[in-house]
Amino acid sequence: MSSISLKPSAEVRYVLRLADTCLILAQRLSEWCGHAPALEEDIALTNMSLDLVGQSRALLTHAGQLHARAGGRAFDEDQLAYLREERDFLNPTLVELPNTAENAAHVRSRPGDFGFTVLRNLVVAVWLKHWWTALQHSRDTELAAIAAKALKEARYHEQHNGDWVVRLGDGTDESHRRMTAAVARLWPYLAELFEDDAIDEAAVSAGLGPRASELRAAWQVDMDAWLQTATLQAPASVAFRSTGRRGVHSEHMGYLLAEMQHLQRSHPGAAW
Repeated sequence: MSSISLKPSAEVRYVLRLADTCLILAQRLSEWCGHAPALEEDIALTNMSLDLVGQSRALLTHAGQLHARAGGRAFDEDQLAYLREERDFLNPTLVELPNTAENAAHVRSRPGDFGFTVLRNLVVAVWLKHWWTALQHSRDTELAAIAAKALKEARYHEQHNGDWVVRLGDGTDESHRRMTAAVARLWPYLAELFEDDAIDEAAVSAGLGPRASELRAAWQVDMDAWLQTATLQAPASVAFRSTGRRGVHSEHMGYLLAEMQHLQRSHPGAAW
């Protein structure tokens, strides 16, 4: 099935950035279904994935409506999830990375590293928590309503994954070593979360929501507290900048989308 053609406004792109973050992280978490280190965590990771899918569905539906109001074609959540090309996804790069603290081609042969997974979940949950808190005051009443519901889920995700980060970081020598490796793997991708551009400025001007940079201070306070309790230390800043929120993704994104979109593109319009 052919891809859809989008010409989104800054307002639509602002919403899609959040929607795509939730959707792509949910896809990564779904890979743990049946493979987590304990049954309880298998269920927990799957449920968190479903929470993120729910948030993404609401945001994608709203983005489609905003696209139509701006004079474009109306798209539903399925079209936006399954029929966009890689360059049209606007999630930060860190959510598309494989579930591992290693940067190697063979990572797809196994579910991943649990420590890296819970650390990334914590980083994103804290980030989303501050987005939802701010967006509750958006002039866009639909976006504000989505944020109010999603905030409760983000707080649970933060607590659950934070508890695991502490347990592993301040655990055995081996678990601490693995969490240190996870921090080193993930941290270079964090700067992207707080970079402003014209989309942020347009959102602020329209009263839609805050700039990404406005979330950094509160996010930093929360993450510093978690890392200190977990006896982990954030590495020094690096010059590298990822660019997923601009539609320029890592080599992992194409594989992820191929798997996620395969059924819809192979059987267009299929219904259960």
